[in-house]
Amino acid sequence: MGTNGRKTLIIRNGTLIDGTGASPTLNEAIVMEGNKIRSVGAMPPDVNGADPAKFQVIDAAGQWIMPGMIDGHTHLSFGRPDMPGIPVAKGTVSAEFSALRAARNAQTVLRSGVTSVSVPGGTWFIDVALREAISAGLIEGPRIYCAGRFIGTYGSISDNEPSWVGSPEHALSILCNTPDEMVTEARRQLKHGVDYIKLADSTWGDDQTIAPHELQAVVDEARRRNARVAIHARGPGSTRSAALAGIDWIMHCDMAEEGDLEVVAKQGTRIMPSATFMFEGLRMAEEPEGKGLPVDLIRRNVEGLIKTLELSRKFGIKMMCGTDSGNSTIMTYGDHHAKEAEIFVKYAGYSPIDAIAAITRDTAFSMGMEGQLGTIETGKIADVIILNADPVADIRVLQGGKHLVNVIKDGKLVDLHSGPTQVEQLQFADATV
Repeated sequence: MGTNGRKTLIIRNGTLIDGTGASPTLNEAIVMEGNKIRSVGAMPPDVNGADPAKFQVIDAAGQWIMPGMIDGHTHLSFGRPDMPGIPVAKGTVSAEFSALRAARNAQTVLRSGVTSVSVPGGTWFIDVALREAISAGLIEGPRIYCAGRFIGTYGSISDNEPSWVGSPEHALSILCNTPDEMVTEARRQLKHGVDYIKLADSTWGDDQTIAPHELQAVVDEARRRNARVAIHARGPGSTRSAALAGIDWIMHCDMAEEGDLEVVAKQGTRIMPSATFMFEGLRMAEEPEGKGLPVDLIRRNVEGLIKTLELSRKFGIKMMCGTDSGNSTIMTYGDHHAKEAEIFVKYAGYSPIDAIAAITRDTAFSMGMEGQLGTIETGKIADVIILNADPVADIRVLQGGKHLVNVIKDGKLVDLHSGPTQVEQLQFADATV
């Protein structure tokens, strides 16, 4: 038996894609005990031929095995806000309803093959509570690494209220217009258990709303408290300033110029393009029902993202996969989490093997777990998915959970047939871009 009385889990046969960037190999045996991978390769002598009652064996013959996917940009406690016929489901104004909905969202995400999510912002401290509830075994869901409400200034993303209103408690962001205010808010959030701080510059990248010395103040405070910092930054100035301030990763960088990305590369800063949302937004904006969406603006930023993807690959910038799932009705849970890998192949020159490494090993950094998570190697955390189609032949088979046979998180099989049922399509709401 494994630890905690759990049977040792063994995967036999199949094709192994281990997430390291290595070529696929024939799998003999992956042995998992507790939440760790005990061995990969030959069957250990004490397991081979032992009492089968002590082991749970999965025969993956004719199937493909890879690490559980990581979505580094998933919002669980806001987005897709209004539900028809539910009076309390008005956006994010009900903490209680939002928390219950977030728990359901997490279950859907897990059953799409995503075993870990980094949550760059939410309402109240719902994501912190959800992280702890999942860790305690109260509910099922992916592993969570989360920030709190966005920290921004007047004009930053989600600064939607008039200045005399400020940022209501249920808002996605909190206004902090001086370095001291930003540091105080970072301390408050860290006190309440967030894993990292999320800064928020302007919505579309046309302006730089946070000054370099303000970025530096937050980074310095986070470092003192052993926390990381990420930022929503689309524009050239905000991208360059974020890299120079030592921010750990930058989301988007749509409008960054070549010189800005050279600075990012020199600083060793990681980028999470989160291109999936922009591509989905453009697709919808160009359809008849998308009337009213800023199609020209979205198209401009999509073109900028493609350039960023190409240059980032050229400069050797480490890119992570994050989709912005959950930020609006067009980014439904469970459907888009692997789309970023396809985009990396199509626009950044990644091979499917490289894209799989990006959505597993590389994005573990956004979980604070690089070196521990995202590869199928001895001693690593036992997050594994098994597919009935080859993702190297077609990277798109990772999307939507359509080809999943098994999901294993922390060495335990997830019941793919006991997840939440479908609910009526939620009403369209303004997206948080």
